[in-house]
Amino acid sequence: MKVINRTHKIKLDPTFKQTTYFRKACGVARFTWNWGLSKWEEKYKAGEKTNALALKKEFNGIKEKEFPWVYEVTKYASQQPFIHLQKAFQGFFTRKAHYPKYKKKGIRDSFYIGGDQVRIVDKKVKIPNLGWVRLREFLRIQGKITGVTISRIADHWFISIHVETSQMPSPCKSHASIGVDLGIKTFATLSNGKIFPSNNPLKKKLKRLKRLQRRLSRRVKGSKNRRKTRNDIARLHYRVTCSRNDTIHKLTSHLTDEYQKIVIEDLDISDMVKNKRLSKAILDGGLYEFRRQLSYKAVDKGNKVFIADRWYASSKRCSFCKHQKETLHLSERLYKCDACGKEIDRDLNAAICLEQLVSTVSSTGIDVCGQDGSVVMLKTSLQPAWKKQKLSPV
Repeated sequence: MKVINRTHKIKLDPTFKQTTYFRKACGVARFTWNWGLSKWEEKYKAGEKTNALALKKEFNGIKEKEFPWVYEVTKYASQQPFIHLQKAFQGFFTRKAHYPKYKKKGIRDSFYIGGDQVRIVDKKVKIPNLGWVRLREFLRIQGKITGVTISRIADHWFISIHVETSQMPSPCKSHASIGVDLGIKTFATLSNGKIFPSNNPLKKKLKRLKRLQRRLSRRVKGSKNRRKTRNDIARLHYRVTCSRNDTIHKLTSHLTDEYQKIVIEDLDISDMVKNKRLSKAILDGGLYEFRRQLSYKAVDKGNKVFIADRWYASSKRCSFCKHQKETLHLSERLYKCDACGKEIDRDLNAAICLEQLVSTVSSTGIDVCGQDGSVVMLKTSLQPAWKKQKLSPV
């Protein structure tokens, strides 16, 4: 039986005492990370080689005398950061990640606890040195708990439970294919004519966000009112994120439940946001998050996600006669074919062209999602000559 690793993130309902414990544990984890990173840099400048295991032994030898307050929380808060630091440097040395940075209080506060010290019964979780903490919902995944991560977003606390399980979601039973064109005016247009409008969560809250930021600028630094206003801004950003993720989760779940083959575009988000007039709307849509969620859900349900390369002109190509326009302005929302005279909505035409790409272009078999083979890149011959030769455009 296949065993997979899954994570269930649940909101906690801690008391004031438990919240204080969480803050202490986050502080210990942050201090340990910064101490280890500082020692690593000192030894590197001195010409010495080191690793996380050596730094961990050095820290354990002095923590009882110099840092006795680390014993007030779980031992994992002062041990796991060294493992994370080793992985961070490995990612940096292999050029898969940036150089590790020092952690700052209040930014991504979290700490890890091993699965051997955690128990979950109904809607309660037992934390070492603390006791039982209430959960907002039941754990939906059955299996062996390998560890948990407790984190803070705004003034809310969450627990991410890592589980080894053989419990698989129900696979997609359909064999249909669909093309999905992502945009700004409408978040997604399907090749069958369905339209999913843009949620624009940040745009809806932008007026209140500006008001809170003006209020924050008038607060005295270090005052309680300034801290309260910062929490109000953090809560607002959290609500915006929840609204955006809710929209994307519903769309990706619908696609993976109803369609076996899903075709999308490989959008160059970093280049698209260079447009000052559209950058905020592009980032507000969460286009990269859509692709990420679609990819991992396709792994679970057995779908195939085909990604057309960014040089495929799905908007310029006619979905009926395959004629391709030389230019197509962004203001032209209605596609008018110069060859056959067909008129169709621009986004719908692009979605139909994407669906047709599965049968007209052979896949290269490039797997971009590990060993599952659920995501396949489609290569076309429409790449500009200057790009193929790595030359700059004229």
